[in-house]
Amino acid sequence: MNAQKTVSGPVSSHRSGPLNGTVTVPGDKSISHRSLILGGLAIGTTTVEGLLEGEDVLCTADAMRKLGATITRNEDGKWSVSGVGVGTLGEPDAVLDMGNSGTAARLLMGLVASAPFNTFFCGDASLHKRPMRRVALPLTEMGATITSRSGDRFPLCVTGRDLMPIEYELPVASAQVKSCVLLAGLDTPGITTVIEPKPTRDHTENMLRHFGAEVSVEVREDGGRVISLEGQQELKAAKVIVPGDPSSAAFLAVAAAIMPGSEVTIENVGLNPLRDGIFETLGDMGADIEILNIRIEAGEQVGDVRVKGGLLKGCVVPPERAISMIDEYPVLFVAASFASGTTTMLGLEELRVKESDRIAVMAEGLKACGVKLEELDDGLIIHGNALPPKGGATVKTELDHRIAMSFLVMGIGSEEPVTVDDGSVMETSFPGFSKLMNSLGAKIGTGPDA
Repeated sequence: MNAQKTVSGPVSSHRSGPLNGTVTVPGDKSISHRSLILGGLAIGTTTVEGLLEGEDVLCTADAMRKLGATITRNEDGKWSVSGVGVGTLGEPDAVLDMGNSGTAARLLMGLVASAPFNTFFCGDASLHKRPMRRVALPLTEMGATITSRSGDRFPLCVTGRDLMPIEYELPVASAQVKSCVLLAGLDTPGITTVIEPKPTRDHTENMLRHFGAEVSVEVREDGGRVISLEGQQELKAAKVIVPGDPSSAAFLAVAAAIMPGSEVTIENVGLNPLRDGIFETLGDMGADIEILNIRIEAGEQVGDVRVKGGLLKGCVVPPERAISMIDEYPVLFVAASFASGTTTMLGLEELRVKESDRIAVMAEGLKACGVKLEELDDGLIIHGNALPPKGGATVKTELDHRIAMSFLVMGIGSEEPVTVDDGSVMETSFPGFSKLMNSLGAKIGTGPDA
């Protein structure tokens, strides 16, 4: 095997045998971001164990340092975060570079909206294309000023000031927008309320409670939720154990599911009920999946996921499930390519405004690999025939880490190798992806004999 780590440039995945082993995946990206942000506000020193050390999260760490928090990585791999207290952020002396991270960008825009200074944000080429209007609108309603390129796109400046609390109903199901408004409400007198017609991942609410804040969550009869936070509460340092990211675990789960004879156990996976849709969907497709050792850590449900390989069958994925697995659809498209029959996946408009237009990019790459499909405005219909796809394509990742990993998963089971144009993008969320996959029996590398 020629490559045991992610490198810049093309990376190829070759057909392998069954995958076997017990592994862990990097820490949950959503929880890692929030542990640094809230730890950076809390009084005292927070210890974070299992932090995802990918580029996205490291951007958040750098930004919080520029806002006054003290953040260090200890020799034992744990991180220490000494906070500044709610309402006492320091004016950064440089631009906050968010890299590729939409989560960091939107959450930190909310955090600084109540700070009495200008905060300048930038990011990479991909992030500069992503919509920020969805957070700019409620922040402006609360009293902040956003100065940006057309469409509220990066680079931009947030001019913070004393804010007014609002009651804001989400126009789109977005945990990032919800979290942005709640973080803006932290240093705002009165009660800030977010109404979500459809429930989104609740890591922010869980972690606010973990740091000592009182957060009210009312579940409506229609399934929607009303989240309320009283501003200017003091946060207290708390130990955080970050579970494995279910979005990262999804790549291993699909890889094992499409390869007959495989048996892979992924330990310590976050199983938040608002994040576990991929495992439910793989079960609907006939995958042999078992959840073991379920427990609660730092307010989050955690467990071990065991997957055995076999024949998958097509299914109709309920559109309402998209909220609980939106980031996992690219690799689910791969699973559907190996299934017997048709898999229909709709209600995915949000995928068109991720790091790339994930519907279009995945559709183009899948067709190049011989997969029959129909691309719709809000999703894909994939026609599988229970045979491995041909493969043999070189896919443009469009700077999207999940596109890259999805096609490398495809390559371990397709007839011919699949190549992605740039493997370095995987460092965003899954450092060491190729090495971990190869430890299970995959053949991923940079040369012709990978």
